[in-house]
Amino acid sequence: MIQNYSDFCRELLAAGFSVAGGNDEGVFSLIGFGWENQPPNSAVRWHTGDPEHDPWEWRMRVLDERDDIAYGKMFFRKGGFITRDWYPYFLAARRRGLTFDEAYADGTVSYAAKRIYNALRDGFPEPLHALKQLAGFGKEDKSLFDRALTELQMSLYITMCGQLQKVSNSGEGYGWSSTVFCAVERFWGAEVFEQAANIDASDAEDAITERVFALNPNADVKKVRKFVRG
Repeated sequence: MIQNYSDFCRELLAAGFSVAGGNDEGVFSLIGFGWENQPPNSAVRWHTGDPEHDPWEWRMRVLDERDDIAYGKMFFRKGGFITRDWYPYFLAARRRGLTFDEAYADGTVSYAAKRIYNALRDGFPEPLHALKQLAGFGKEDKSLFDRALTELQMSLYITMCGQLQKVSNSGEGYGWSSTVFCAVERFWGAEVFEQAANIDASDAEDAITERVFALNPNADVKKVRKFVRG
């Protein structure tokens, strides 16, 4: 039973990946969403702000404190986790050996996504509010920007890498923290991509699929295929 953050990290590293929150798609999630979906005597409590027992806080803790777990909108356009050991398989399955520019030339990446990616590919991580400006999106483009941001995460071209407050002219932080994004290459480094390059896309899909059914023998076959391919 997962009772706290340490338990969650241990079980996630053992599993390899997980949908964040509930398992509405019938694939695999380590922990259900909401207190009513926890086992009896569970110490887990959602949205309390407690870093030890609130799974909502664990999303950013793994990014702030670890270098072997990625978090972002990677499954069903919703949040999820992938560990360092399994990330090369998802890269091989979803990117299929293509660079971003090759995928864009093939028409599998939108122009809006290209604008965001270009703002991150050669630079530093950027908080959401700054990224939107750098990519040239205005207030009227919120829906377009949000869709493109999710598209890039699902395709494993960018990922969340922390959070940051806005800073006033006097240098003081204010308001809610903003999610920070970076290119996946910057998040993981070259070794993960070298491993992915040596994995055939079909073999990667088979390996992930086999792992899903080991974790959840009752997973829906069609949903598993979507889970793997993004």
